[in-house]
Amino acid sequence: MLVSRVMAAGAAVVIAAAAMAHEVLPTIGQLSTEDGAVRLELRVNAEALVAGIDLDGLEDTNASAQSDRYDALRALPPEALGSMVEAQWAEISAGLEIAAEGQAVPLTLESVEVSEVGNIDLARPSRLVLTGMLPEGASSLELSWPDGHGTLALRQTGVEEGFAGYIEGGSRTGPIQMAGGQAAGGWATFVDYIPVGFDHILPKGLDHILFVLGLFFLSPALGPLLWQVSAFTLAHTVTLALGALGWVVVSPAIVEPLIAASIAFIAIENIFSTNLHRWRPAVVFGFGLLHGLGFASVLQEFGLPQAQFIPALIGFNVGVELGQLTVIALAFLAVGAWFGRKSWYRAAISIPASAAIACVGIYWAVERTFL
Repeated sequence: MLVSRVMAAGAAVVIAAAAMAHEVLPTIGQLSTEDGAVRLELRVNAEALVAGIDLDGLEDTNASAQSDRYDALRALPPEALGSMVEAQWAEISAGLEIAAEGQAVPLTLESVEVSEVGNIDLARPSRLVLTGMLPEGASSLELSWPDGHGTLALRQTGVEEGFAGYIEGGSRTGPIQMAGGQAAGGWATFVDYIPVGFDHILPKGLDHILFVLGLFFLSPALGPLLWQVSAFTLAHTVTLALGALGWVVVSPAIVEPLIAASIAFIAIENIFSTNLHRWRPAVVFGFGLLHGLGFASVLQEFGLPQAQFIPALIGFNVGVELGQLTVIALAFLAVGAWFGRKSWYRAAISIPASAAIACVGIYWAVERTFL
């Protein structure tokens, strides 16, 4: 009975993991101002925009009614898809606004660059460049992100202490200081980067969530969990700092498969171990070094303000820790508090959950290695 339950749970998770080919990723944006002009460069999923998929809160495009059209668009040549973006731009860009000193800044779609058709099971990035002229004397601007466009990861370039953060669909940034304006201080920068780190765990860091859950399912007891989380936190803090500083640079093609393998290893060990071995914290520490490099890649997308590098780095790390603690707290409230002391907890909950996590980790390791 237990074996069949484990196999069923593992199969269900593998099927769910296969759908990750249609995973909804945030739009990456770079905002800059120079000589009275504003430039917004966006790395988007153009197929989703043309298909009219509502990306807000969506995790998988297969869940959308427009999924068939979305899949067909991914097989189009770049020129054809680019022409469709341009033809539908007025509709696609509705709600995408920049205002400076209370005045709307008209934006022009300057260029559309669509990547070549590759593996049509995976989303391909497209690059859009928008430009506009700012009102004379403007020192700050605000950006509105449209409903239905999902999350925008926005980074301001050309300014030492530029804005960086996530903007959800239908929301608006606060004032973003332009070059020459008064930039945020250390405390403000620290606070601004906390949600950036938190969002990388919840809801966007599924691989890190599964790793933390793998630590939890060894034993819901506080002692073993504390040793593991402490080792993991210390390790990823070290490589996060080294990676953000540029002192340690490892290709994501190496880091990402190893992160997936670390998830599978921890989960498989849970199945065969009943308590915390002496060497497990050391193993978790080693895996934490890998995850820290993964966190650092996120900061490389945003960039860190050089004048407030330390506050930004600490804020991001605090956000990551808050996200991890939230995952553990939710897991404890969901199963640990109620069933952790039951004699059947390990057989009925810990082992099946670990088997499911292991299946996902193995799938990701293979996918990230060969795709």
